[in-house]
Amino acid sequence: MQFTAAQIAMLISGKVEGDANTAVHSFGKIEEAKAGQLAFLANPKYEDHLYTTQASIIIINESLALKQPVSAALIRVADAYTAFATLLAKYQEFAAQQLTGIQEPSYISKSAKIGEQVFVGAFAYIGEQVVIGNNVKIYPGAFIGNNVKVQDNTTIHPGVKIYHDCVIGKNVTIHAGSVIGSDGFGFAPQADGTFKKVPQIGNVVVEDFVEIGANATIDRATMGSTVIKAGAKLDNLVQIAHNVEVGSNTVIAAQAGVSGSTKLGNNVMIGGQAGIVGHIQIADGARINAQSGVSKSIKTPRAAVTGSPAYDYTSALRSQAVSRSLPDLEKRIKELEKLVQQLVAERTNSI
Repeated sequence: MQFTAAQIAMLISGKVEGDANTAVHSFGKIEEAKAGQLAFLANPKYEDHLYTTQASIIIINESLALKQPVSAALIRVADAYTAFATLLAKYQEFAAQQLTGIQEPSYISKSAKIGEQVFVGAFAYIGEQVVIGNNVKIYPGAFIGNNVKVQDNTTIHPGVKIYHDCVIGKNVTIHAGSVIGSDGFGFAPQADGTFKKVPQIGNVVVEDFVEIGANATIDRATMGSTVIKAGAKLDNLVQIAHNVEVGSNTVIAAQAGVSGSTKLGNNVMIGGQAGIVGHIQIADGARINAQSGVSKSIKTPRAAVTGSPAYDYTSALRSQAVSRSLPDLEKRIKELEKLVQQLVAERTNSI
């Protein structure tokens, strides 16, 4: 597929500087791009590449002042990074639209309802009473359990497993290997030291515009629903336990885990490998630093915490600064002790 600078500018509301008929057929990083490729510049650290790259078209910020002539056609936009992301999304959407039909071998229950322009890859399984919306893409090896609902424009990548009764919203992306609706970790301790499994009869509800990374796991609720609210983004290898609620537009980085029945507010940011205990609440806009261990509720909106157990981010930085200064402080204390001893001795001798 080929696109001209004029066509691209129209898609991202940009203004062309240079030859509007310049065409590209693929994308490239600004430091590596070749002729016929499109690149973008958002980070000032890469500005030097703007004058040496072989890219044919470059998306730049409208505020950028050129230091020297550029051979490529430029497209100026308010935010180059956002514009490039928009362009990639449109490109991906266009490519996905070409992918429709049902590959064989695959299994689709006779009671399942399949919408229009749906793609079902080879070796996919779609169970009883499943409802698949329009423009859904289900890639090879995916499993869709009984009574699952998958709404319009959702993409389910290879090897995803969605257990029975779960609900997936519109414009959701679930990456390869993720498991939605596996049993929550519920076991009742017995008098003899064994554990009795507590049946998990709830489900998982994933709302619209959620993205779930590869090999993430979201457990079904004991009763009711585990809920991932609209716009949330989960990285690879994230674990969400039973009856958790992840707020709208919350982002969780890789290898983080949220224990059962915890409620995350909206616009929360959780760093990689952070761990959050169960049955607590995290206020809207809270920021949890990587590898933090959160053992108590965060009640203040937009609070930032770090450490294990996690506490106020600014106070933690001060504590770390003091900790790094301890050897020097110890040396100064010993010098003061010597000085005090000398003063005491001098005073004693003078009496």
